[in-house]
Amino acid sequence: MTRLGQHPDPSHTIAHFSDPHLLAGARRLYGAVDTRAHLADAIAQLERSELKPDAIVFTGDLADLGEPDAYEQLRDLVQPAAERMGSELIWVMGNHDERAPYASALFGDAGQDGAGANAPQDRVYDVNGLRVVVLDTSVPGYHHGALLPSQLDWLRDVLATPAEHGTIIALHHPPVPTPLNFPMAILELDDQDAFADVVRGTDVRGILGGHLHHSTHSTFAGVPVSVASATCYVMDLTDPETIIAGVDANQSVDIVSVYPDRLVHTTVPIGAWPHVSGQSAARFQQVYEMPHEMRRELFSKKASEFNADEIASSDA
Repeated sequence: MTRLGQHPDPSHTIAHFSDPHLLAGARRLYGAVDTRAHLADAIAQLERSELKPDAIVFTGDLADLGEPDAYEQLRDLVQPAAERMGSELIWVMGNHDERAPYASALFGDAGQDGAGANAPQDRVYDVNGLRVVVLDTSVPGYHHGALLPSQLDWLRDVLATPAEHGTIIALHHPPVPTPLNFPMAILELDDQDAFADVVRGTDVRGILGGHLHHSTHSTFAGVPVSVASATCYVMDLTDPETIIAGVDANQSVDIVSVYPDRLVHTTVPIGAWPHVSGQSAARFQQVYEMPHEMRRELFSKKASEFNADEIASSDA
């Protein structure tokens, strides 16, 4: 593709999904939310975009009750699309997930290094030189998060050798404050200082999380943290009368664009709505074919022919 600005194309692209909360059978979450349909819409929208991400990462709460059939539905829905797009599929455990059915349905094994299905489901992926480390922050029987000392030791060993394009950590419980969703502090990741001691000064370039059902961004141990919202339901963060108020609206996924010196996180709403502005891709093709200065005059100049339609439609 012709470079239109100062930045090169990203070296890697990751589609960041979170919290689908699938249920066995055709049941709706809370009797209201069709979580399977929402996820199917999100996957179809990603495939229509022709983006072809290098990896698709799901940061936890894949199944609301940890039911084997829910994981099988998830696998059967997502895996064929990932194969068509040529994308590596990366799963992460969440607090609603159960390790044994998760490991059996999605990996066909008994857990990491044969350690058993009840062991933390930590894994490492090499995505064309970009290392993605999956950390299982789930605590069996509870909704808060934790990392065992053995997991931190394992992570320290993994990070001791830098990867070609650095490392991204994917986990469910993000190590960030939740000022607009304060009850979630009860369900946060425990002992974040110990985790920070392992991450700080390594080649970790970003941390991807979920759990909150709303997008948020922060830093942790000097590393950017990005939390994807959810494909099932989303938090209403401004309702003073209801705590942890979920709404069946505004679902989204994130696209992570990896550059040599930064990550760019773009939130993409799920759904189809009438367009109120825009130019056809066929018409925009002429922009690609122009010299830079002509391209700038046509596309940037407010009074150009290219921008005349916007002016005319707003004056109508």
